[in-house]
Amino acid sequence: MTDSTPAPGETREARTEAVRALEAEFSELLNRVRRIIMANADRVSPGMLPGAYKVFTTIVNRESITQSTLVDTLMADKGQISRTVRELEQLGLIERTPDPADGRSSILSATPLGHERLAAARQPQEDSLLKALSDWEVGDIQNLTRLLHALTGGTAP
Repeated sequence: MTDSTPAPGETREARTEAVRALEAEFSELLNRVRRIIMANADRVSPGMLPGAYKVFTTIVNRESITQSTLVDTLMADKGQISRTVRELEQLGLIERTPDPADGRSSILSATPLGHERLAAARQPQEDSLLKALSDWEVGDIQNLTRLLHALTGGTAP
């Protein structure tokens, strides 16, 4: 089956309708995620912009990362990332250490304060998600996670 050929027993119209419904749900989900990111950013540091929050969470998720890898990962402007990294460093949320593999480069990582502030900022949404999924079977949550991972990775589930 190619990506434009329906599976046996399906019509192209049914598949198109299902994909459009999925797209609408993703749109609603993205709107909700944007609101969550804005709120989390403000809880980490009042006035923090969502873009800075994304840089910060990428550093946290990667545990340690060079600034050039951060630029590549986020597909962002080198100057903007540099300014954001300085801001996060001034807030005490991240720190730089020399890169042992390249003396001209630094490794960025979250500070204990950064981890603490992020955990506190995420807590309301984690509680909300746990409550929203309280009636779901763990296997269903794991299946949704598997399917979303396949979708974002561009692979078949």
